[in-house]
Amino acid sequence: MRGETVTYREAVIGALADELDADPAVVLIGEDVGAAGGVFKATAGLFARFGGDRVRDTPISEQAIVGTVLGAAVAGLRPVGEIMFADFAGVCYDQIANQLAKYRYQTGGQATVPATLRLSGGGSLGFGAQHSQCVENWFLNIPGLHLFVPGTPADAYTMLRAAIRCDDPVLVFEHKALYSLRGELRDESDTPAFGRAEVVQSGSDVTVVATQLMRHRSAEAAELLAADGISVEVIDLRSIAPLDVDTVLESIKRTGRLICVQESPGPGSWGEALVAQVAVRAFELLDAPPSLVAADPIPLPYAKALEDATIPSVKSIAEAIRHTLSS
Repeated sequence: MRGETVTYREAVIGALADELDADPAVVLIGEDVGAAGGVFKATAGLFARFGGDRVRDTPISEQAIVGTVLGAAVAGLRPVGEIMFADFAGVCYDQIANQLAKYRYQTGGQATVPATLRLSGGGSLGFGAQHSQCVENWFLNIPGLHLFVPGTPADAYTMLRAAIRCDDPVLVFEHKALYSLRGELRDESDTPAFGRAEVVQSGSDVTVVATQLMRHRSAEAAELLAADGISVEVIDLRSIAPLDVDTVLESIKRTGRLICVQESPGPGSWGEALVAQVAVRAFELLDAPPSLVAADPIPLPYAKALEDATIPSVKSIAEAIRHTLSS
């Protein structure tokens, strides 16, 4: 698939297919991932190609999915489990936080846990409060997990393959609103280093750090402000655990200002964590107070007008940038 232009959805399917093809230890399990091709069609064609032994439907039980993934990983497979809606991670949170994340540590490294969980999250599609959340922040305070948040087809492909090959558990959050986004896949030599952020576009006035859908809205805001002579550097973290603070600090050395943009509410989030780390490690670099643009701290509404008002928009991001520059 390298060099092709594909959708985010096709990138996910391609990554799964390539890993299933490359390694017989890779298996895929989840609700309706088989003949149905997944509720978002992100596993379409895999059942027909690889068969029911390696692409398996499960009961409607997230606890069973995570428990099976853990057991299979410890037994020598490289399982990929799908949590249909990321919100459902609450149902199996104990297994992820207290079993999956800790098993390798509790065996003193005698066992590896090469387990991947795919979780579809994010709003702006009208799925309502229990099916639209960005829940990656729920796992920030749990050592032992890698948390990937790919925002482009290229990252969806390379980061999912990297997750499957990792000997530690990785949670890969796929944004539902990006499944139809088209983009070109990288050549093999352009594959990003594990846990490294990407400078989406260079700028000199302010650093804006975002992930997934907010990466794209931040880039739109930067383009809007460029007409007024405002130069915005946009960084996509791509991973929030590990968190690439060094790339952000290098940017702030040039701009002197920081804005974090995230789709989820602010308290206990990667945005707050990044602002805190920058303030502790490099306060002297800041020419203005760092800020966080986040969703309102309320359950996400179903009504489109209210949902749109809750999640940061291109307009609200641009306004935050203007405010920071005037500080």
